[in-house]
Amino acid sequence: MRIVAIVGRPNVGKSTLFNKIAGRRISIVDSTPGVTRDRLYVDVEWRGERFQIVDTGGLSTHPDEPLVEGIKRQVMRTMEESELFLFVIDGRQGITWDDRDIALLLRKTGRPVVLVVNKLDDPKHDSALYEASNLGFEHVVGISAEHSRNLGELLDVIISLLPEDKYAEGREDEEIAVAILGRPNVGKSSLLNLIVGQERSLVCESPGTTRDAIDSAIVFGGRRFRFIDTAGIRRRSNIDSPVEFYSTLRAQRAIDKAHVVCLVMDATEHATDQDKRIAGQIVEKGKGLILIVNKCDLIDGTTLDHLTAEVRDAMQFVDYAPLLFISAKTGMNVHKIYPAIVEIHENWQRKIPSAELNQTLRDLLTFQTLPSKVGKELKIVKCTQVSTAPPTFAFSVNDVDLVPKTFERHIDKLFRKAWEFEGTPLRFFWRKASRRSKLR
Repeated sequence: MRIVAIVGRPNVGKSTLFNKIAGRRISIVDSTPGVTRDRLYVDVEWRGERFQIVDTGGLSTHPDEPLVEGIKRQVMRTMEESELFLFVIDGRQGITWDDRDIALLLRKTGRPVVLVVNKLDDPKHDSALYEASNLGFEHVVGISAEHSRNLGELLDVIISLLPEDKYAEGREDEEIAVAILGRPNVGKSSLLNLIVGQERSLVCESPGTTRDAIDSAIVFGGRRFRFIDTAGIRRRSNIDSPVEFYSTLRAQRAIDKAHVVCLVMDATEHATDQDKRIAGQIVEKGKGLILIVNKCDLIDGTTLDHLTAEVRDAMQFVDYAPLLFISAKTGMNVHKIYPAIVEIHENWQRKIPSAELNQTLRDLLTFQTLPSKVGKELKIVKCTQVSTAPPTFAFSVNDVDLVPKTFERHIDKLFRKAWEFEGTPLRFFWRKASRRSKLR
């Protein structure tokens, strides 16, 4: 898909513009310069034309924090893959030396540039367009991203300058959305970079480098994947800034977008209470799950069996999830992630025909004692799979009060033995059968 990159120095309103074009708040917007560090992608459709908008970190020739060089590398990578640039400047502040340096950099690419003069909230401020024209770009649009002023005009200019989409055909292929979640500094961004084969997320020793949820769309083995790297999820009591609060909120919303979630843990500090809480959120939202223990290059190989037992014991409530031991640093076992994602996605969407479902259920329960209470035994009339993603089953029974949680867990185990449901939660609903139903 064609890519349009939003570039400019810090704090000129790039993320506000990105959110307005996307139609929802995706980038974190804060008055502190440098809030956006990674690249954020979102699909956009305007007048029948589809393209991707990319938000980038602010470019500065006067770095004042350790991550500035990393941000610059991210922006340069974006410029290499983009067909068009939205060069955003602050119309109220006027042209700065940083703006002139960025303009020179963009001209060298030879690709179309739209100079976006932001923060022109009222037509009386449009005189700033005359000064902006001194940067020498043919296409200049004055907007107010905050108030959505002239955004339609800007989008019209964008689609008029975009080249033809060579890959328009076949773009409706099914895509598997995969969220990478975990506590801060467990190696999520390093893993993403290894999976997609480039530095898509910034990697730094200090926790909290990733602030937004970063989307990376790739094709592997003929399948389309969209990986979502997220900020580390801390306990609410440990969140000490508004930016970090919204980063955590984005990470939690990434679960909603995902089909499969990779929960990354640290081999030196695994299966913590916070890891369990995150896993609980994933189960609650009914998503496929892979447990990944990273940094295994730091532990002795002889302790792997012991580590497996510890993780399984601590995470018994997700014992259906595959457990992978990897090292994002050395690449150990990372190749196993793709096949696991594909298999879990298939299991998550698995549909069992009703005839097969009920026949197998009768066979499984034939020689088993069903729950009873005060001499009244549970009778199952039928079972129907009512939905997939995750697989959800409705049982018609003579009395729903006769179904304890232990029996539901027993049914879960029986279903997993009968059909392939590794990596996906199963949901069961119990309802009273009608009087006309024949009890079995």
